[in-house]
Amino acid sequence: MFGTTKAFSGFSVNDIDAARTFYGDTLGLRVSEEEGMLFLHIAGDRDILVYPKADHTPATYTVLNFPVDDIEAAVDELDRRGVRFERYDQYKTDDKGIFRGGGPLIAWFTDPAGNVLSVLQET
Repeated sequence: MFGTTKAFSGFSVNDIDAARTFYGDTLGLRVSEEEGMLFLHIAGDRDILVYPKADHTPATYTVLNFPVDDIEAAVDELDRRGVRFERYDQYKTDDKGIFRGGGPLIAWFTDPAGNVLSVLQET
């Protein structure tokens, strides 16, 4: 039924202007705005909708993952751009915030609305 539709994902934020700056300037994504909502244009021709929500509560899970070839370089560059990496009690990370405990190497960070994002590198 939906095998040929152009499905897309979306999540909420509490401040569209802050989201536009973060996703466009800090992360360097191509961003467009339409009727007060943002569209993140990523590889694979699948846009992601970012919409304002007055009673926004940050997601408690990772809403967007960015696969990278070199997680060390990605974390260093994001750090230079002011991104701070999250530490979780259940996942021991190194000094840079990279989890190396099995599966892909991964480092989590949040957008200005508190939504969790990650960079990850397949091992």
